[in-house]
Amino acid sequence: MSRILVIEDTEDNRRILRDLLTHAGFTLTEAGDGERGVALALSEKPDLILMDMQLPVIDGYEAARRIKADPAMRRTPIIAVTSYALSGDEAKARAAGCDAYVAKPFSPRQLLAKVKELLATKAERP
Repeated sequence: MSRILVIEDTEDNRRILRDLLTHAGFTLTEAGDGERGVALALSEKPDLILMDMQLPVIDGYEAARRIKADPAMRRTPIIAVTSYALSGDEAKARAAGCDAYVAKPFSPRQLLAKVKELLATKAERP
């Protein structure tokens, strides 16, 4: 089954994502700050990353840039999951390398559908 890295500093949000994704059969790795998230992404090479944008140490935008700068991680989908859903934020997240954008609070069903869609798209790429 696919491996997902959750980079989220709030334990309650990590628990919600953990419950949702493990119940759906995914294997999870978790990081509580951007720097640890980048380190785990580069060492673990997950199939998909869920990234909060407001993180301690380095924010999600910088973390996404660093992850996508690694040639081995360039095709790994990153979903920005953030409560800062202001005008222009989605464009900023996509410019940093995120492949999708989900605003909090999110619908678990919609988030799961987005995860499955991006994993299927990644599998189809050469």
